[in-house]
Amino acid sequence: MAVWLEAGLWGLVAGAALLLGASLGWWLSVPPAVVAAVMAFGAGVLVSALAFDLVDEAERSGGLLATSAGFLLGACVYVAVNAMLSRRGARHRKRSAGRQPSEHEARGSGAAIAFGALLDGIPETVVLGLSVLGSGTVGITVLAAIVVSNVPEGLSSAAGMRRAGRRAGYVFGVWTGIALACAAAASLGSLLLDGAPAATIAVITAVAAGGILAMVADTMIPEAFQRTHVLTGLITTVGFLAAFTLQRSG
Repeated sequence: MAVWLEAGLWGLVAGAALLLGASLGWWLSVPPAVVAAVMAFGAGVLVSALAFDLVDEAERSGGLLATSAGFLLGACVYVAVNAMLSRRGARHRKRSAGRQPSEHEARGSGAAIAFGALLDGIPETVVLGLSVLGSGTVGITVLAAIVVSNVPEGLSSAAGMRRAGRRAGYVFGVWTGIALACAAAASLGSLLLDGAPAATIAVITAVAAGGILAMVADTMIPEAFQRTHVLTGLITTVGFLAAFTLQRSG
């Protein structure tokens, strides 16, 4: 199978986890505390994957200076775009507890929430594509981290959309579109960078990793803390340890 096609399929798997979570959030009444706990666990898994798979590998290939610059750039770009979308109504896009504004309360908030969800998902799937390109197969720890974090992310956000009065067609249209965009991002990332110098791939990986860490801090952990409170740190630590163990035993 062509590398770009395999990368696209794994990107679709990651995007499908968002769609699965959205379906659960729309059709089932999952206790918010359970969603928050899984999100805290997913945040820990993502942080572990960033530290021991993405940033570490980027530094080995591209050097400390290039990796640091790319990592900081990714975080800055994410924060800047997220701030812009937050002013348009996407601040609470992962919140399930009725904090998302309706279209009546904030015109254009629906589009902002959709773009915000896309902003959260693209860096993750670019990293998936690059992992396939670099090793010929998907990084299991990275894939597991993305899937584990995407299910509660989609669940919480879709539940919030429903409480804000958005229609099923809009909600599932958004998440289906994002799943397809994730597949395209992973595929294009591997296709366009095939044959690129290792240093270039390292910098792009660092940029994506910086964006992911900013997303975890800005959106996932606040949603988890809202429900799990003092247990957030412990659950996140367990997620980190689980991913670290998987990476070391793989």
